Amino acid sequence: MTTSTLSTFLLLVILFHSTNAAVFTIRNNCPYTVWAGAVPGGGRQLNSGQTWPLTVAAGTAGARIWPRTNCNFDGSGRGKCQTGDCNGLLQCQNYGTPPNTLAEYALNQFSNLDFFDISLVDGFNVPMVFKPNSGGCTRGISCTADINGQCPAEL
Repeated sequence: MTTSTLSTFLLLVILFHSTNAAVFTIRNNCPYTVWAGAVPGGGRQLNSGQTWPLTVAAGTAGARIWPRTNCNFDGSGRGKCQTGDCNGLLQCQNYGTPPNTLAEYALNQFSNLDFFDISLVDGFNVPMVFKPNSGGCTRGISCTADINGQCPAEL
């Protein structure tokens, strides 16, 4: 993957500190503002090039991080996003409204393993890369385009 291609992605990097927690570095490599949403974790506005370190406890399951686009929030953190909105809150307390590209993960689960994936089950709004950065595992995954239209109708 070239650097120029990577510059259009929301990048998620996992850094495992210990068996007690993991730190996700959410980086906006898009040329536009993205409002990251996370459950658990809340949400944050990320201008192009900005990062958000998100610490998550071991044993966390069913967790998601997703990009939200074209958001507008007031001083109290209430507003609306065109994609990925989470009940009009900057600090998400529940999953985002489709369409939104999902990074899903579960930490310290079956046989003390961590699991992660990128899902388009809720649609696609921003290209994404999701890769670990420690523990000897450096192979990540990416979703660079909306492939939902290529799926057979029965799926």
